[in-house]
Amino acid sequence: MTESEPGSFELGTDGPAVILAGVDGSDTSLRAGAYAAGLARRQGARLVAVYVEPVATLASGVPGTGAALAVSQQEAFTETADELRRAVAEGARDRGISATFLAVHGDPFAELRRIADEMHADAVVVGASAKAGHRLIGSLAVRLVRAGRWPVTVVP
Repeated sequence: MTESEPGSFELGTDGPAVILAGVDGSDTSLRAGAYAAGLARRQGARLVAVYVEPVATLASGVPGTGAALAVSQQEAFTETADELRRAVAEGARDRGISATFLAVHGDPFAELRRIADEMHADAVVVGASAKAGHRLIGSLAVRLVRAGRWPVTVVP
């Protein structure tokens, strides 16, 4: 089959150009990041790895602990973001791919959706949730799939 024949295609050029991977340090998200990096390598795509720290509201209900808890949460966010940033940079270098790392605060679904749209992502990769409550209210992965904006791969 040649390129001029109907139904022909060229390997390596018809896949995603930008792949967004949601990472948070959990085992499933790290596997999702590794899968997304491998896919980016095979497709010649750019990887955008995103860490979203949910905004905590626990401190607002306990008088006198808000400031100390906020500082502690910011330190934990910075430490986790730095570890993930290093892992993404190392993985990108080892695979010979272009990767961007972003760390933001907010609702994980809203932020991943916003960043995927801003980066013109062609695919989204996330790890499966291990939280039991997500069976009732829906996991991040299910919400991303329901958004219907990009193909979503959920890595166990």
